[in-house]
Amino acid sequence: MSAKLIDGKKIAEEIESELKVKISKMDNVPKLSVVQVGDDPASTSYIRAKSNAANRVGIDLTHHHLSADISKSELEKLVIKLNKTEDGIIIQLPLPDGLESALDLIQPENDVDGFHSVNLGNIVQERSGMKPCTPAGIVELLYRSGNDPKGKNVVIVGRSKIVGKPLSLLLSQKGIDATVTVCHSRTPDIGEFCRKADILVVAVGYPDTVTGAMVKPGAVVIDVGVNRTENGLIGDTASDVNEVAGQLTPVPGGVGPMTVAMLMSNVVDAALKTD
Repeated sequence: MSAKLIDGKKIAEEIESELKVKISKMDNVPKLSVVQVGDDPASTSYIRAKSNAANRVGIDLTHHHLSADISKSELEKLVIKLNKTEDGIIIQLPLPDGLESALDLIQPENDVDGFHSVNLGNIVQERSGMKPCTPAGIVELLYRSGNDPKGKNVVIVGRSKIVGKPLSLLLSQKGIDATVTVCHSRTPDIGEFCRKADILVVAVGYPDTVTGAMVKPGAVVIDVGVNRTENGLIGDTASDVNEVAGQLTPVPGGVGPMTVAMLMSNVVDAALKTD
């Protein structure tokens, strides 16, 4: 029996509808600037998705497309300027070597990606603040698909600063109350941990990281991976996971739309604080 697919696209559309209502009641349209350095094709694709979402909900998005040879000082000046005029700022990764310091110049309240050290620290302290979009999207996806993580064994495969680590912190917060295990490349016998998971999150960036034999029958599997192949986009889980899991996010159409929806939500939250 095949797993029930969790429709991230449909849930993201629900969130966008809620955001449109919020924006309609605001005095000023939320403003988001996306800074792209160079011409990375994946970055261009991601920015297009963000731009389309912004148009749908009513956010004013400006795309600053800069040359790959821009100087560090020029990029930093732009970020400092945008801090004064925008509700949200994104510097699209990857950046050319030597320019990463510009990320630290984004004010925490404008950091709608949720990567600033202050915002990550707020998660540890369980304070309010911007939350990284993919982890926040996964938590929202679980609740809205009827999979309350409270009291559940959650195993996260992957410990990145973008997904795995912040997600583990969010899920273990008081009020969410999951029991969280984080596995990584140095974990011996990852399958032993995965088979105990009520909810299994796979966020590594390699196809077939988790196979059906590693999944507890009936588990909820959240596949965060986006891997480009000759046959299109695939996730981090093998195809036979579909035969074992109870519920599964598809790739594409699972976590990806939720990430963009939570980015839009962060922009609206940032704008509401100044509206």
